[in-house]
Amino acid sequence: MNLSFPILKTYTYLNTANSGILSTNIAAWRTQHDEAFIGGGSIFRMENLPIIGELRNNISRLFDSKTENTFLVQNFSVGFNTLLNGLDQNHRFLLLEEEYPSVSYPVISSGFDHHIIGIDENLEDNIIKAIDTFKPTIFAFSMVQYISGLRMDDDFIKKLKTTYPNLLLIGDGTQFLGTVDFNFEKSGLDALLGSGYKWLLGGYGNGYAFLSDRMKDAIYSKNKLAELPTAPFLKGKDHLSMCFEPGHLDSLNFGTLNESLNYLGTVGFDWIEKTIQELSNRARLELHSRGLIPEWTLDRKYQSSIMSMPLEQDMVNKLAAAKILCSPRGAGTRISFHFYNTEEDLEKLLEVLDQS
Repeated sequence: MNLSFPILKTYTYLNTANSGILSTNIAAWRTQHDEAFIGGGSIFRMENLPIIGELRNNISRLFDSKTENTFLVQNFSVGFNTLLNGLDQNHRFLLLEEEYPSVSYPVISSGFDHHIIGIDENLEDNIIKAIDTFKPTIFAFSMVQYISGLRMDDDFIKKLKTTYPNLLLIGDGTQFLGTVDFNFEKSGLDALLGSGYKWLLGGYGNGYAFLSDRMKDAIYSKNKLAELPTAPFLKGKDHLSMCFEPGHLDSLNFGTLNESLNYLGTVGFDWIEKTIQELSNRARLELHSRGLIPEWTLDRKYQSSIMSMPLEQDMVNKLAAAKILCSPRGAGTRISFHFYNTEEDLEKLLEVLDQS
């Protein structure tokens, strides 16, 4: 593994929740891409345009989204703001407290009526109560909370869709997609949007938007009444792709994501999920035994690999000195495990933590 990801030779990398890492194979592909661009200019661009369609097919196949409902965006924020701009202003949003700012801020600043609920051991009950009293039309949430690492219950999402079929469910998949074997069509979600630079290891400047048929019908109703442009280079674009994919799409950034998906698909998302869960489950037990994570988080059926620990600055400094990479988030220090992490990485973390 170290041969593919040289940074693992130098650091104990527990920071994928901050940024994924690039492999040497993808770095070589990016160099080859730019050398071909240098030599080919516009010829290169025309010859490499098919990579956009290849990526769309690839990511749709791997995560079971309809190809015609899959859009390529520069990052989550661009995709989510584009979706919000297509909604009627009378929608009412349910949001979670301490949500990722790119989820909550655009909703609130756009003037949508909204209600915010706290996150605790009664999260699912709190959501049901809020739906019954506030009566939102949209529930927008991160599939995995970026500070605490709390993961939304897959079965609960499906239950929400069954119980409240008219409630639109929008998930931020940035801290989620790439960690599990995921099927969008069966998830109950109406939209999953995310960036590719974290768990998909795709570098920066690329992302995705998966939409349900219901969500497609709910947005940009006025745009669908307008006549599409007839310029030859826009052939094949529909009204929604004109909104989600305006202008050019960069073959370097989206090609990088495509190369990474080819690699991850070969590794297998079922194996990736199993590997992450086994290591993360052990880490949670070890950290709980040291009083570093609350007990109620252990009882949840679905878990992420992100954990936040309340550490004093002296311990944070010790982790940095031991070349263990992690991030300050909220009131704690956040760690995260991907498939390239090992038992030895966890042991090193625990060894430093036990120095207190």
